[in-house]
Amino acid sequence: MCQKTQHDPQGCLTPLQRRALERRGFLRLAALGGGAFLLGSFAPRVAWAAGGTEALLLSCMDYRLVDKFAAFMNGMGLQGKYDHIVLAGASLTAITDKFPAWNATFWEHLGVAIDLHHIHKVILLDHRDCGAYKVAFEEDFAKDPTRESKIHAQALTAMKWQIQAKYPQLTVESYLMGLDGKTETIES
Repeated sequence: MCQKTQHDPQGCLTPLQRRALERRGFLRLAALGGGAFLLGSFAPRVAWAAGGTEALLLSCMDYRLVDKFAAFMNGMGLQGKYDHIVLAGASLTAITDKFPAWNATFWEHLGVAIDLHHIHKVILLDHRDCGAYKVAFEEDFAKDPTRESKIHAQALTAMKWQIQAKYPQLTVESYLMGLDGKTETIES
């Protein structure tokens, strides 16, 4: 005979199945409580981070350059002093409507970095032979380094202008990195 309960509206579970569902509900509640405890225990760490963060780095997700991006930031004296947003194509988000959610993501993260960590600088770091540029423009710019430099400079400059228009108090620096890690400053 079936008996309807909160966890079994049809009333056809065995008593053992009902107890298992009730235990899952308890475990969910316990997990939520534990998560709230952990969140509260990290509050002092957030306050500490706010005093030591100087910049926000926007870079591409290219696996070939992850270590080189970190080495670049360390070389600038920013080790442990920056937030990092990773979006395929980096500054490409400013000039293409191909990935509108990425553009929104950048602005939301920038706002949080300003509010929470009080950054005063944004570092835009594009790289050569970028697959996201190939996807967005359906062209391989790496075959022509001069054109590749030009399209990256356009994207970096557009992103810099957008940031400075919205947050004039921020300094914005733009760079283009080769696959060998050599980096050039892009002036706008």
